[in-house]
Amino acid sequence: MSAILFLAQRTSAFVLALAVAIHLGTILYAVRGGLTAAGILARTHGNIAFALFYGAFVIAVAIHAPIGLRNVLREWTPWRGRSLDIALALFFILLLVLGMRAVFAVFSA
Repeated sequence: MSAILFLAQRTSAFVLALAVAIHLGTILYAVRGGLTAAGILARTHGNIAFALFYGAFVIAVAIHAPIGLRNVLREWTPWRGRSLDIALALFFILLLVLGMRAVFAVFSA
């Protein structure tokens, strides 16, 4: 199981590195171009590319964060076993649901 988690975290880290760079670059470009929040929302409404990009971003975060938190908790606390894995699986679901909800809200706004 740890090999799978290791691979999942490293793969999600790669996706996040690309996504964060694109996200920040887009923000800098939009702000320099004078776009307001309303202008940005108007451009992202109904944009399938936006939804796919940020959907992938959310999935990568939802995978990466709980695995990293699991490693930190196992290293710094005595918490081990099934209860830790269940708690972090619930954290994964929470991140995924809230993130996808935000993507959908902006996409369909």
